Amino acid sequence: MTLTRRDISELLERHGLEPSRALGQNFLADPNTVRRIVRLSGIDATSNVVEIGPGVGSLTTELAATGAHVVAVELDRHLLPVLAETVEPLGVRVVHGDALDLEWADALGTDRSWQLVANLPYNVATTIVLDLLDHAPRITSMLVMVQREVGERLAASAGERAYGIPSVKRALAATASVVARIPATVFLPQPRVESVLVRLERRPDPAPGVDHEALMDLVRVAFGQRRKMLRRSLADRVSHEQFAAAGIDPADRPERLDIAQWAALTAAVEPAG
Repeated sequence: MTLTRRDISELLERHGLEPSRALGQNFLADPNTVRRIVRLSGIDATSNVVEIGPGVGSLTTELAATGAHVVAVELDRHLLPVLAETVEPLGVRVVHGDALDLEWADALGTDRSWQLVANLPYNVATTIVLDLLDHAPRITSMLVMVQREVGERLAASAGERAYGIPSVKRALAATASVVARIPATVFLPQPRVESVLVRLERRPDPAPGVDHEALMDLVRVAFGQRRKMLRRSLADRVSHEQFAAAGIDPADRPERLDIAQWAALTAAVEPAG
């Protein structure tokens, strides 16, 4: 049964709890939105699903209702008794831990492919998504609720206003798109920001043979002075000949380069072997 706003309020009161601002807790309290998220995720009884930040279990219960194998990772120990009441009887495995420190190979076992479906804590959402792309290869797709500005940065393509360092780092591992906007009114308490759902799908390495750390080092330096042309922001890193070898116009600014162009520039500066 999907939890209503009244159900959530009663659960919190019975357990003597309030949403933690420090942990970025804004619980989904609208059954229609919860069902929409699960529908957009495309999961079914054959799916392996991990949720980060289940809170009181409002999304978790609907994920479990599909028959999927669900693992929920919760940092707040005070919410564990609530989850024991709402989702563990449905077969959900609750893991107490910090998603940024978790050993994902242990948490997810030997199953080959997982989907992340989550209303992520806003204060660490970008960090969690990028960390999972780096360190949890078994998670092959994500549908995450994040603050609108965060979602737009994650999904942005070269040339778009929101395109920046997180956009490039995401592009090294996955495609991304904003698939829905979510109003503040569906949360308890209501945040002061608009939210979006972002879908991410892993893809083959778009920069094979290129050192990803070297690529991101160039990206960070260039975006640190994003108003400057590349020939100025990267003057100490890239020569005129290297720009030419990569096919990059040194008069461009960093937000104009897509992941293939950043890979070409990195290869010109840091040739393989």
